[in-house]
Amino acid sequence: MCFAILPRLLPGPVQSYPSMYPITGYYGAPAQQQQSYSTIPSQATPVSSKAPITNSAHSANYYQNNHPQQLQQHHLPQHHYNLQPFQQQQHPPYTTPASYYGPQSYHASPAQQSQQQQQQPSLVPMAASGPGGPLYPIVSYPSAPGSSQYGTLSSSQSTTQMGAPLHQYGAEPPASSASGHSGYGMAPPSQVAPTVNGQGTQNAVHSHYSQTNQASLSYNSYGGVTQSSGGAEADRPPSGTPSASVHSSPGHRQGKNESKSSLCIVNMKIFMFVYHIFQSMPPSSNVTNQAQPYGSYGYPGMQSGYRQGPASHTDASPSDDLYGQSNYQQYSQPFPSLSELSAALGGLSGVPELEVEALRPINLLQERNLLPPRPLEAPEPNLSPDLKKVNCSPQTFRCTLTSVPQTQALLNKARLPLGLLLHPFRDLQQLPVITSNTIVRCRSCRTYINPFVTFLDQRRWKCNLCYRVNDVPDEFMYNPVTRSYGEPHKRPEVQNSTVEFIASSDYMLRPPQPAAYLFVLDVSHNAVEAGYLKYFCESLLGNLDKLPGDSRTRVGFLTFDSTIHFYNLQEGLSQPQMLVVSDIDDVFIPSHDSLMVNLKESNELVKDLLKSLPALFSQSRETHSALGPALQAAFKLMSPTGGRITVFQTQLPTLGAGKLQSREDPNQRSSSKGAHHLGPATDFYKKLALDCSGQQIGVDLFLLSSQYADLASLACISRYSAGSVFYYPSFHYIHNPAQLEKFQRDLERYLTRKIGFEAVMRIRCTKGLSIHTFHGNFFVRSTDLLSLANVNPDSAFAVQMSVEDSLADSSLACFQAALLYTSSKGKRRIRVHTLCLPVVSQLSDVYAGADVQAITCLLANMAIDRSISSSLSDARDALVNAVVDLGSAYKSNVSNLQQSGLVLPAAMRLFPLYILALLKQKALRTGTSTRLDERVFAMCEFKTQPLQQLMRMVHPDLYRLDNISDQGALHLNDTVVPQPHLLHLSAERLSRDGAFLMDCGNVFYLWIGKCCNEMFIRDVLGCPNYASIPPNMSHIPELETPLSERVRAFLDWLHDNRAFSSTIHVVKDDASAKATLFQHLVEDRSEWASSYHEFLQHIQQQVSK
Repeated sequence: MCFAILPRLLPGPVQSYPSMYPITGYYGAPAQQQQSYSTIPSQATPVSSKAPITNSAHSANYYQNNHPQQLQQHHLPQHHYNLQPFQQQQHPPYTTPASYYGPQSYHASPAQQSQQQQQQPSLVPMAASGPGGPLYPIVSYPSAPGSSQYGTLSSSQSTTQMGAPLHQYGAEPPASSASGHSGYGMAPPSQVAPTVNGQGTQNAVHSHYSQTNQASLSYNSYGGVTQSSGGAEADRPPSGTPSASVHSSPGHRQGKNESKSSLCIVNMKIFMFVYHIFQSMPPSSNVTNQAQPYGSYGYPGMQSGYRQGPASHTDASPSDDLYGQSNYQQYSQPFPSLSELSAALGGLSGVPELEVEALRPINLLQERNLLPPRPLEAPEPNLSPDLKKVNCSPQTFRCTLTSVPQTQALLNKARLPLGLLLHPFRDLQQLPVITSNTIVRCRSCRTYINPFVTFLDQRRWKCNLCYRVNDVPDEFMYNPVTRSYGEPHKRPEVQNSTVEFIASSDYMLRPPQPAAYLFVLDVSHNAVEAGYLKYFCESLLGNLDKLPGDSRTRVGFLTFDSTIHFYNLQEGLSQPQMLVVSDIDDVFIPSHDSLMVNLKESNELVKDLLKSLPALFSQSRETHSALGPALQAAFKLMSPTGGRITVFQTQLPTLGAGKLQSREDPNQRSSSKGAHHLGPATDFYKKLALDCSGQQIGVDLFLLSSQYADLASLACISRYSAGSVFYYPSFHYIHNPAQLEKFQRDLERYLTRKIGFEAVMRIRCTKGLSIHTFHGNFFVRSTDLLSLANVNPDSAFAVQMSVEDSLADSSLACFQAALLYTSSKGKRRIRVHTLCLPVVSQLSDVYAGADVQAITCLLANMAIDRSISSSLSDARDALVNAVVDLGSAYKSNVSNLQQSGLVLPAAMRLFPLYILALLKQKALRTGTSTRLDERVFAMCEFKTQPLQQLMRMVHPDLYRLDNISDQGALHLNDTVVPQPHLLHLSAERLSRDGAFLMDCGNVFYLWIGKCCNEMFIRDVLGCPNYASIPPNMSHIPELETPLSERVRAFLDWLHDNRAFSSTIHVVKDDASAKATLFQHLVEDRSEWASSYHEFLQHIQQQVSK
């Protein structure tokens, strides 16, 4: 072992250091940043905002399997883990504990945001405060068996006409259901240990896969982990007085029996609706007539997205009509009346107009224009106005079914997945921050008081999850907003479904950690050639004062090639000092006191280092990369405090621990058996990530590589430490300016976004419901406690659920997520989100409340897990089967609907289109054109992106801009934002005389046709004509023309609804880049899958079997 002092830096005597061995790792959580909001009392306090996630079922028990002796011998004072072996349970062949389904993110529209602000007039946004008094942080909880985090899809395969066999969900039909299939979700209560509000057992179920023969495969119930609803924070002793109050709107429960008069009204409304249907429905035999627009029936309860019919698109494109009349069969059988449909589905309840429209049967082979004019909004739960007003925003908390089935049998009958999509730490414009000596919680299940509890009187409230009656503490009788006494139901905790508490010392086992950031930089020859280091240093210099933190913030730097370089930045030095450790087989830390320094005290030295680093290694010829040893050194350096490690890597690690070899064969990127090497090549990075999590260290990875770097292995360091992964393929600061621009924008957001440290999160749900599988970047510390070393506002996660016990005694189901974290200002905080949904007993209500986008995203997560644990073809088949199952269930349960076409309820009309789009996504498509690292990165994004961002990736939004107008525009402040209509993703919708914008989430494509109006080219792009448009144009100039202002206002509005800014590529009709845009036209046939019409025909064949 040796180190040297760089000659150009401050000289000093050579010293020797003893060898140090890695610290034994324990499981912990990740960290991230912060933002300030108004506090409800009179104290201002900063707040943070969101949480990451993920882990895999096949490796959840990794640590205890590989370190049995360490687990017996080592104990940390704050972290004691009681690990138990998995107990495998046998399931009948027909059960599917963790069938398909995954996460997402949401952004509120300006109108919704303003509405939310009007609902809370007493809450005024407030400035960030100082660190305040020290709070003593993190809670540590006992560890239960390593939980399964990769849900899987269970099915059996049978050969079909379309490629790989599709899955049937059971070996034999269930005896109880006339409609057929046993449902998605967890095994019946008899097979899985029930868990109710923290009181149940913690049994984990291993995935089980049995292969019978080549022609028929049977997947026997991939198990999820049963979860307890008790809180992470719930394990803390109750704080002070009994948990207290919150307002609950009266009359939450709906009676099962309606009066005769109300039945008459319902029947009359249905009759009138049926009359209008028959008056307006076109003859079914005339396939050239489209069904009436969604809004033509004139019912006010419909979603805004459906009030208008599809936009009529007149294209000059001569392309063939893929859905022309010649492709359609003639249908002579009329649809049943709505009353017959209602009776077949078991009757309608709630709001007939809303549900009837959502249930309107649509023959997908006949109706072409299914997209609404605007992007889909989340369906609104069928709740009373009082409950809707206080319910959690769908951008934060979203359920796949906005009407929760009363029983598992009903869920099985619907053939739809039940799950939650959560974006818990997202940036909020308004957040009530509550400072109180008493945080009121249920004595039994530890639920935080919320708007959906019931006040029996001023002194007692009933929990909305476990129904226990609790006392209202005296302190809770005072309302700090109105400064009045005796109105506990008006407290802010009871008036807001999203709140943040300043935690007391009961929620801490040690003082809150300071914000600590360590940057680990690849400085090998490959990195120097890529040129990222200069731009990283410039970005950090410009944002150094914006790093989330306070006067205690600490920073450090570590660079590596074939050796590891530390930097002494101790206050008092005249210049930074480099210490080189060349023994990478036994890494040690030269100095513990001077390598992680206080940013405020050593600010000038840090700036000097950032200015000198690019030139320091500009002549490097070292081609090797010792990433593994560098990460080991970083772990040792950060272990005393915890914090965030940011790694920049440009090539495949070639030296020391964790070295990797290329596993990619371009000819076998996706063979007939599916993609290979989607899992890690070594467990080194996962093991190190678990050690980091145990010490409250999150690791974020920036991979800037022009060659294969085995992201499947490297990403484990972030996945299990609750970190983030950023990938820039073919990065080069000269040859790829678009990637450089994206890197700079992403890095600025990354450095300045808020962060939470040493976090834990728990989700609770109403008694009778069970959460069994999680998706995202995290470590499951116990069966339902997620450990998040860092939490950031840009990550989301998903959970799968099942109905363990009948909800017949409940009219409402509630879900509560509680995130306990340390802010960058050193405050211990608890952010709580509560969602309320109706419980229904009719199949019609389940279908009417289906959220097609949430279902698609949950399915995507399940498919990613299946592709890793089983095979890519298996995951693709399971996705197709999801559509087949829905079509079969809907057809079998609507007895009068004997159509020969493919018919689905209106609420799910886009489901086949979204699934086809998923099959053409990089993560799941076949073909040899998809690089392995790009496929793996797409999988990482599916597991962590919020819903809206994920849906743009799956099914991009396409708009025509050359004829953009102010009709239907939004008026925001002094800006007019045009709202062009959405177009179907097909080449037939493009025309050479137009300009079209495609929004793919992280990138925009502006396609300019050869015959595009020269006025648009001149007024928007600043070019005189089509031929003068530069080939690599990546920006829209600011021109003082009305058309330019409209286009830029629309682009800015799209940008405002996402965390990371998107790059824009201007694509000419004759450019080679056109192929990149055309691969997103998911309705057309491609290398990876059939066209939309062919896909529908295939689904119809399977449903008709």
